[in-house]
Amino acid sequence: MSLEDNIARQADEVEALSSIYGDEWTTVDIASRNYCIHVADCTENPKREANLLVRLTETYPLHGPPEYEINATWLRDEARSRLETKLWEICCENPAEDLIYLLVEGVREFLQNYSEEVSVEAFSIEDAFDPSLLGEFTKLSFKGDLLETSSVDCPDIIHGQTLSDRKSTFQPHLAIVMDKAQISAVMSKLYENKKIANATHNMLAYRIIPPQGGPVYQGCDDDGETHAGSRMLHLLQVMNAENVLVVVSRWYGGIHLGPDRFKHINNCTRQILEDNGFNREKDKKAGAKKGKKTR
Repeated sequence: MSLEDNIARQADEVEALSSIYGDEWTTVDIASRNYCIHVADCTENPKREANLLVRLTETYPLHGPPEYEINATWLRDEARSRLETKLWEICCENPAEDLIYLLVEGVREFLQNYSEEVSVEAFSIEDAFDPSLLGEFTKLSFKGDLLETSSVDCPDIIHGQTLSDRKSTFQPHLAIVMDKAQISAVMSKLYENKKIANATHNMLAYRIIPPQGGPVYQGCDDDGETHAGSRMLHLLQVMNAENVLVVVSRWYGGIHLGPDRFKHINNCTRQILEDNGFNREKDKKAGAKKGKKTR
């Protein structure tokens, strides 16, 4: 196949695409065969939009894909990487084929899925447990009071079983703490482990009951996962867990989990508490039933 064959194929493809996409199709420079296709997730009130810039090289389509670039100010980091991977897979799966239409629709499908994921994430945050219902508690910060140097000995740390879902992995950690200074000691010790230190989130919650009585010390940290720590603290309250710190590490796998991420964080928290005898919720219910029977 010659250069003329590629040029002929390109001319037919451009004619078809300009007819399909209408105003969304723009010829940037006909001499260098540069084109721009505007892509949106929907036709009415789009939430996400992007421009796909393509240049039809002399080797396209018979001997390689076109050159292309995605232009969208909102598209960054992990999301951009996911889209670029998706488009490259389209090129690899369709050698010597007309690719522009497949690339445009690949971008459109990504935008639609991304808008749905963001909507789910936003809903789950709005629908999260109301921290004001927890009573008085402390919001902590890893970069602030949690990692301050402490002379207190670090208590033993128990590492729970991992849980995986759609390439994300969750693992709980538990320590018995009798003083808030021990929280810093535990977190510093955990962060000596490079795997834990590199987790996407390390969320925590704790409750400390002073032996001499007085106010309950309780607090939490979301570490970037909005309301996750508050939900964990609520679970500690429900289970009546005392003098305990629970940390849940999450390694993000590139696929949004929506509200399921909170379910996994809570399940990890509950499981490690139950495995280590901290479910006083059951003890209270059992005691109440026993009291009724003896009357």
